[in-house]
Amino acid sequence: MEKLIFEKSVKGRKAYSLPSLNYEEFSSDKLLPSNLRRASELNLPELSEVEVVRHFVKLSKLNYCIEDNVYPLGSCTMKYNPKVNEKVASFDGFTALHPHLDEDACQGALQLMYELGESLKKITGFSGVTLQPASGSQGELTGLLLFRAYHQDRGDTKRTKILIPDSAHGTNPASSVIAGFQVVTIKSDPDGRVNVDELRKYCDDTTAGFMLTNPNTVGLFEKHILEISEIIHNCGGLMYLDGANLNALLGIVYPADMGFDCMHINLHKTFSTPHGGGGPGSGPVCVNDKLAPYLPVPQITFDGKKYSFNYNLPKTIGKVHSFFGNFLVFVRAYSYILMNGTEGLKQISKASIINANYLLSKLKEVYFQPFKEYCMHEFLITGDNQKKFGVTTKDIAKRILDFGFYAPTIYFPLIVHEAMLVEPTETESKERLDEYASVMLQIAKEAESNPEILLTAPHNTPVRRVDDARAARLINVNYFKGEAKE
Repeated sequence: MEKLIFEKSVKGRKAYSLPSLNYEEFSSDKLLPSNLRRASELNLPELSEVEVVRHFVKLSKLNYCIEDNVYPLGSCTMKYNPKVNEKVASFDGFTALHPHLDEDACQGALQLMYELGESLKKITGFSGVTLQPASGSQGELTGLLLFRAYHQDRGDTKRTKILIPDSAHGTNPASSVIAGFQVVTIKSDPDGRVNVDELRKYCDDTTAGFMLTNPNTVGLFEKHILEISEIIHNCGGLMYLDGANLNALLGIVYPADMGFDCMHINLHKTFSTPHGGGGPGSGPVCVNDKLAPYLPVPQITFDGKKYSFNYNLPKTIGKVHSFFGNFLVFVRAYSYILMNGTEGLKQISKASIINANYLLSKLKEVYFQPFKEYCMHEFLITGDNQKKFGVTTKDIAKRILDFGFYAPTIYFPLIVHEAMLVEPTETESKERLDEYASVMLQIAKEAESNPEILLTAPHNTPVRRVDDARAARLINVNYFKGEAKE
């Protein structure tokens, strides 16, 4: 196993060679009072330059990324990101911009943001947009703050509830609570969709809105969406679309036409910015005319000659992000949309749906399929068939790692026992999907003939199976004087 950098340390070894400097003038009490100085030196590793470089190169090789192999995380859309987007985002004219520049000095950046916003409105069918939110969850919070402002502006202060399906992403209830709402959970039907009768029971004059992902989190399209929208609107509520699964809708249907009033878009998922490891992200929010007056400021306007920041929105909820958002994510998304065009975006969704159904067709006879119909861009299977051999979904996921593939999302959504949520995305070839299916089928056979190999997996990774319970209780994040401390 690779040693920690502290274990490689040799006293007195340095990664640099510089002439001595006179530090006396820099160490006077006038510059740094003695009570603010360290009593002892920092416990930092001491290595030569080549050993430092080798250490971090080895660490980089341990990272799994989309350039290594399939990354089929359901509801995360970990698609391949074309390198031309990275090239465009590295241009000095974008990377060297200062956020305090005058409008006249950043017309190109303003044009890009304005045109990106216009593209997102066309893609979704909405009339208003803000690019400010820096993540999908912040986009959710922004949308819900718009809901609150809308109801309060009308004097409708009784509306304190947000209805959310039991299959929803965890950020939905969290965002609702932070925005000041109470959360009411709506149960799903046996077919994995919203229980419309259950929804009716909870829809009243205290309902502020309904948050929904469509296609939903089990990979199915909510075929009663127009009826759902009518129910919510008839009781005075608003419809919110969680845009995590927008990759299945591009060019096929407009979210606004389904009756939604607001949605956030994960630029880092649907429009090609790497988002592994927690960032960077971007969660623009698109709205209809009802909610447009409350959008964050500034809005970017264009008078035919000049792009400008507009702060003149009397009913705005204010800013939700310092400056304007994660600008270089905008650049990548803008490049991606321009390269694909209207027809190309439609083909993206079609290919993602075809890929998901193709992979599902390979696996559904071996792994249990709880909802037996065609899926959208992702599908749900479970490890229930393997349970009788003493094997769990977690064991299956660990074994997948031994074959150089990444595991799908497991144990989510929570409403399905032993869930595996698989999203191959449109960027995987038939050959690569066949390889993944072959591995999954082999693992199913191993579960029956040699379950021990799954129970002790992974075997080929740098770190073997960890004790999850112990790791959660005793988090080890520091290294002190040659010993790891818990």
